Amino acid sequence: MTQIRIHGRGGQGNVTLAELIAMASFYDGKFSQAFPSFGVERQGAPVVAFTKIADSFIRDRQQIYTPDYIIILDPSLIKTVPVLEGVKKNTIILINSNKLHKQVCPVYTGKVYCVPVFDIAMKVIGKPIINTAMLGAFAKISGLISLDSARKSIEENLGEKYAKEVVEKNIQALKVAFKEIKK
Repeated sequence: MTQIRIHGRGGQGNVTLAELIAMASFYDGKFSQAFPSFGVERQGAPVVAFTKIADSFIRDRQQIYTPDYIIILDPSLIKTVPVLEGVKKNTIILINSNKLHKQVCPVYTGKVYCVPVFDIAMKVIGKPIINTAMLGAFAKISGLISLDSARKSIEENLGEKYAKEVVEKNIQALKVAFKEIKK
């Protein structure tokens, strides 16, 4: 089972990103779960979301304590929240940043990818909606979900809530991030 922990702030789309990854893996024929962990937090407060992906039914319903992937949507959390708790030597970390990983997360010596999803979102969507661009980066780096399934998950999840133009911009952000990421 692959375990993904997502750290960000309320309003950044952490929970939606967890759901999008789970939906995309389901479309790729895998079993998945997505769930958040938060209480009475408000917009801007630290939030954690989780996704599990497996080839067989997932019975485990607990939080993720030793993730295979950590996605950090707000790099300021690295200094204020224990986002690296439970990290293994082979955990892969994706951070929303256009800086070098040694500048953002110098304490971790494993694989760290700094992904400029904020810049991509502002350029493509025109707003700081970073979760769909991070979905593209995650698809490329992990290889766990296909780009087509990621696109389908955006259409399914956002299509009921937003206008077609908004959905199309998010799909474009997904594709740009997927294309720009170098593994």
